[in-house]
Amino acid sequence: PEIKAAFVSTNSITQGEQVGILWPDLLKRGVKIHFAHRAFQWSNEARGKAAVHCVIIGFALHDAENKQIFDYETPQSEPHGTRVENINPYLVNTADVLIKKRRIPICKAPEIHFGNQPIDGGHLILNEEEKDKLLSESPKAIGFLRKFVGSEEFINGIERWCLWLKDAEPDELRQIPLVRRKIEQVKKFRLSSKREATRELAEKPGIFAFISHPDSDYLLIPSVSSERRTYIPMGFMPPQVIASNLCLIIPGATRYHFGVLSSAMHMAWTRTVCGRLEVSYRYSAGIVYNNFPWPLTATDKQKQAIENAAQAVLEARGRFPRASLADLYDPLTMPALLVDAHHQLDAAVDAAYGRRKFTGDSDRVAFLFERYQQIASPLESCKATRRNRAKS
Repeated sequence: PEIKAAFVSTNSITQGEQVGILWPDLLKRGVKIHFAHRAFQWSNEARGKAAVHCVIIGFALHDAENKQIFDYETPQSEPHGTRVENINPYLVNTADVLIKKRRIPICKAPEIHFGNQPIDGGHLILNEEEKDKLLSESPKAIGFLRKFVGSEEFINGIERWCLWLKDAEPDELRQIPLVRRKIEQVKKFRLSSKREATRELAEKPGIFAFISHPDSDYLLIPSVSSERRTYIPMGFMPPQVIASNLCLIIPGATRYHFGVLSSAMHMAWTRTVCGRLEVSYRYSAGIVYNNFPWPLTATDKQKQAIENAAQAVLEARGRFPRASLADLYDPLTMPALLVDAHHQLDAAVDAAYGRRKFTGDSDRVAFLFERYQQIASPLESCKATRRNRAKS
C-alpha cells in the first residue's frame, strides 16, 4: 500500500468517454494522483513515427501533500511544473469529478443533434462534376439537389451535393431516369449489408437512413477539428443546406449560443473533456455539449454583450469572403481583425460567469468543474431519489 508508481500512457485515458470507464474503479480503490504531465508529443528516432500524444501519471493508494502538474506550452517543449492541491482524472487542479455521458443538456440550452446520415454507398452524394453531369442529362433534377456539408466541407469550403428526396413526388422521380438509377443502386447497396437494420432501410431507398434536418436556420459544429486551432470554427447554416452525420447541429440556436460556444471558456472545457481522433478534437454531444456549464446568472445586459461580440466575429469573417474557415482559423494566417473580435467575445463570456479575468485554460477549467459539480450534484440526488422510489 505504500508503493508509488508512474506510467506513461496515451492521453486518451484522460479524455472523452474513457475517463468514465477507467477512473471510477481506480478512485474506488483509493488511487490518488501525486503528479501528472499533461499531453506532450512522444518522440523517438524511428522512421515514420506516429504523432502520438502521451501523459505521465504518478499515483499511489495514499495521498500526498506536494502534488504537481507539469504543462507543455507546445507538445514538443520542456515542461514547467505547478504545485496544486488535487489532480483529478482530467489532470485538472480540482475535485475528483467524472463527466458522465448525457442525453440532454445539464443546463437550459437548445438540444443538439447529429447531422443526417445517408448509408447509401455514396449514390446519393455528388461532387461538383457529378452534379453538373446529372443536370446536363436531367435538368429536372435541380429541384432535388441540396448542398451537403460535413466537417471537412464546412471547414475547407469544399462543395458537395446530395439528392434530397425526402418530400419528392413519385411521378416526378419517374420522369428522371438517372435519379431512379441512383435510388436503385442505394436499394442494392442496403440489401447487400450484413446488418439487418440496414437491409430494412432498403424499403425506403430514396431517403437518408437518419434524418435530423430542421426547416429553419441551425448552428453547425464540426465533429472533428484540428487541435492547432485556438477555436473550433462553427457557424450558422440555412435550411437549404444539409449537414452530414460528421457534424452536430443545434436548431434554434441564437447568436448568444454561438457566442458562448465560440469562446475561450467553452474551448477550455472542450480541450479538457472531449475525445480525440488521433490528436484532433472530437466534439461530442453526450460528453462535451450536454455537460457544459452555461453561465446561469448572466444578466440581459451581459447576454446582449455576448450577442454583439458574436456578431462582430461573424462580421470579421465576412470581411474575407474568399477565405475558408481553415484559412481564417489557422494560427499562422488568422486575420488580426478576427483575433481581436474573438478576444472581445472571450471577455464578454468571462464577464457573464461573474469573472473579469482568468489566468488561462487551467483556471477556466477548474472554475467550470466547480460549476459542473454545483449543477450536477442536485440532479444526481434527484435521480437517486427517483430510483429508490421506483424500487420501493
